[in-house]
Amino acid sequence: MSKRILVVDDSMYMRTLIKDALSNEGFEIVGEAPNGETAIDLAMELKPDLITLDNILPDMIGTDILRVLMDEGLESKVIMVSAVGQQSVINEGIELGASDYIVKPFTADDLVDVVKKHI
Repeated sequence: MSKRILVVDDSMYMRTLIKDALSNEGFEIVGEAPNGETAIDLAMELKPDLITLDNILPDMIGTDILRVLMDEGLESKVIMVSAVGQQSVINEGIELGASDYIVKPFTADDLVDVVKKHI
């Protein structure tokens, strides 16, 4: 059975890049969310194996979403994906329970390598 992934990013372009890179490696994209509210709803409903989570969304910050998901006991692995590469932000994501943090821009190979490392 292929691993199930939820893609969260406000940019349709970025969601498509992530979906294509992971689909080409045999991962199943079970959903995508353009904002935090949808991300939380889909994560709780779909219970994916892994979530790629942008840190800057129109309605919420990714670390706040991560905090909610962890508080709810969701067992999905979360990989933060963001243009914000400040070490303090990366550290916060990891401390809140993210499995990894990828800084944009990145290559499809970089993304696939990180995802494979965690699921």
